[in-house]
Amino acid sequence: MIALEILVGVVGLLAGGEILVRGASKLAVRLGMSPLVVGVTVVGFGTSVPELVTCLEAAWRGAPGIAIGNIVGSNIANIMLILGVAALMRPFAVSRQAVVRDGGLVIATSLAFTFAALTGMLERWMGAVFVAGLCAYLVWLYFSEKQPSGEKIPVEGEPVPTPSELTGSWLLDLVLVVGGCALVVLGANFLVDGAVELARMFHVSEDVIGLSLVAVGTSLPELATSIVAAVRKQSEIALGNVLGSNVYNVLGIGGITALVHPIPVSASMLAFDFPVMVGVSVAMVLMVRSGARLSRVEGGVLLAAYAGYIGLLYYGVGAA
Repeated sequence: MIALEILVGVVGLLAGGEILVRGASKLAVRLGMSPLVVGVTVVGFGTSVPELVTCLEAAWRGAPGIAIGNIVGSNIANIMLILGVAALMRPFAVSRQAVVRDGGLVIATSLAFTFAALTGMLERWMGAVFVAGLCAYLVWLYFSEKQPSGEKIPVEGEPVPTPSELTGSWLLDLVLVVGGCALVVLGANFLVDGAVELARMFHVSEDVIGLSLVAVGTSLPELATSIVAAVRKQSEIALGNVLGSNVYNVLGIGGITALVHPIPVSASMLAFDFPVMVGVSVAMVLMVRSGARLSRVEGGVLLAAYAGYIGLLYYGVGAA
């Protein structure tokens, strides 16, 4: 039964990722926005729904380790695991200005989340501040990036379709985006259920479950979507998906969850996992900014670092 849940989850994630990227890339052209912006908004937020559902359920059920660990662990996995895998498949060529801007916001929100957590409790007023910040960011992003006459900023080495080259209608593209989001959410739910059951069989602590299995499980929509985007030479959607998901995880998921139910933060996470989250956010921006791309070598470094982090988590934090 557990194996079947995991299999169904993987199939749903891969199929949903393909459909989501197809719809989002076409929608970017029709709306006159760059693929990066569509990745940050539609794709990034859509694939973050599993984290939101998981955190809300964990908070209501009195499992703060899973709720906080899911947010922190997902942000770490998004950068080291997802960008690492996608870069190994196809190096990222992106706009340096966009990376500094949106990557800088990822760093800023990670720092804000860390400072809020240092109080030992994410209160409702903190959640309200985070949600308000997310709304302000979305409004600013839309008006600062929208291109007139349906044009978009080209990225070196990637085909740029024009509105006249598109087939179908914007309504069909929207259906593909919604349907893709639904599939990745459904697949993630099956996969997380199976992973959590396996973890409990081995008596793993709640914090470690949240930071590893649940975090990776709920990040698999981002992984599937970014892999498909990389294969289809839509690197800005792949990167935007990760940037948008990390911002939404803190401001949206962390904010909404704290608004619904205040969440205590464990000292062990504050001492180790929060600094890792901030550190990898800074490393990501420095890697891409250095050459306006993320190479296969850098992708391999990110994956190796993530393997080391998981090892420390289970044999260090997990053993405590």
